[in-house]
Parts: sequence; structure tokens; C-alpha cells
Amino acid sequence: MIIFTIGFAQKSAEKFFQILKENNVECLIDVRLNNVSQLAGFTKSKDLQYFLKTIVDADYIHNIKYAPTKDILDDYKKNKISWLEYEIKYRKLIESRKIEQIFKNDIKNYNNVCLLCSEPLPQNCHRRLLAEYLKKQFNKVEVKHL
Repeated sequence: MIIFTIGFAQKSAEKFFQILKENNVECLIDVRLNNVSQLAGFTKSKDLQYFLKTIVDADYIHNIKYAPTKDILDDYKKNKISWLEYEIKYRKLIESRKIEQIFKNDIKNYNNVCLLCSEPLPQNCHRRLLAEYLKKQFNKVEVKHL
């Protein structure tokens, strides 16, 4: 299985969907806390679900269990905690949520899934932390950042 990650910021809709299609993404898992009020209109939940099915022939899942809590996210955005503290809090959160069980149920028989968030690069994004965590939980998982 390949777990891709992608951020939609700084990408046009054309580029975004082209990347997903070229990588044969079968299911996009939206790991954002809020999937309705984003700057890129093509990534709003219902629109994204439609575009994925129509353009990429991929399924769409949004589950806030993959997202950080509002408190963790706000503390980081307001510089109340460092990125390192954010990582620690988020990892503890996904461990307590037993995220690997949720993921296993969500992925069904998919071979290529993609974790979506807004950040353009994975370095300071929870999608990278989530992908790394899942890689440790499952055998034969490869992570690729798009």
C-alpha cells in the first residue's frame, strides 16, 4: 500500500487533480478539522467529493478523528506551543484515538490512498505525522508526499 500526502495550498485545481490522477489515488482521506470553509473552493467537502469521483475516479472520506483538536491547532497557530510540542500532542492524540483501527476500517481494499490537508509542504503538517504513524503500524506501507 502507498499512503500519499498532499496539500492543496498553492496548487490550481488542474494541478491538484492531475497529481492525484497520475498517482492512481483510489481514495482521498481528508484529515482537516474543517472541510467546508477553505480558501480553495475546489476543496470544500461536497465539491471535492464530486470532483474526485468525476475527474480522478477516486472516493472521498472525511473523518475529524484524523485531525488535531481545535485547541492543539489554535495553540500552534497562535504560537502558544512550538512545532515540537504540537507533534508530541498530536501523536498522543492519534494514539489515544487508536487511529490505526479507524484507518484500517476506512481503507477497505484500497492500495493507493492519499491524506489531504491544506499546507503546501508536509514538514509542518499533521498529515506527515499521521502518515509516519500509520507506516509504523502496518507492514508494507510506503509513504510518498506529493
